Amino acid sequence: MKTTTKLRVLFGSFFMLVLFVSCKNETKTETTTSSSTSTKEVKKTGQAFIEDDGSTPNVLNIAIGSPDHTTLVAAVQAAGLENSLVNAGPLMVFAPTNAAFDALPEGTVSDLLKPENKGALANILKYHVTPGNYSKEFLKKFKKLGQANNQNVAVEVKDGEVYVGGAKIIGSVKAGNGIVHVIDKVMLPPAE
Repeated sequence: MKTTTKLRVLFGSFFMLVLFVSCKNETKTETTTSSSTSTKEVKKTGQAFIEDDGSTPNVLNIAIGSPDHTTLVAAVQAAGLENSLVNAGPLMVFAPTNAAFDALPEGTVSDLLKPENKGALANILKYHVTPGNYSKEFLKKFKKLGQANNQNVAVEVKDGEVYVGGAKIIGSVKAGNGIVHVIDKVMLPPAE
């Protein structure tokens, strides 16, 4: 009987240990402390923040993965438009390069990235997006496009090249939810 009692106690202790360890697997939240103020990491929500390694990259993923579009990505994030660019679409995004942003008057980009200019920045960025999934060749058939900011942008063909809002399409990348047309200039919406 003594051996049976010892086995029960041993088995019971083992069972309690397993139960205790499995209960300890809980998610912990990290907090960062800077000086005397503590801040919690802001959790981003929405489709833009779901990791998906199996699908064709969407227009936002393509911009994020491009070393030539870091300014555009920073602007999209400052305007809070990440979730808009991962919708099912189809979306055509006219993506200015870093060099295109650098060509703007000095201080323009840093001024637009300020929180108080979020609305103006969002308007400019939406002027670079239109519903559709048209190749550069197919765009030659258009005279204008209706943009996501409810304004129209002119489409022109000069020497066989396509220009949208005065910006030349210098490359195109197909996306899972549309197409990204790389452009050499930032398009500014006309004043209303």
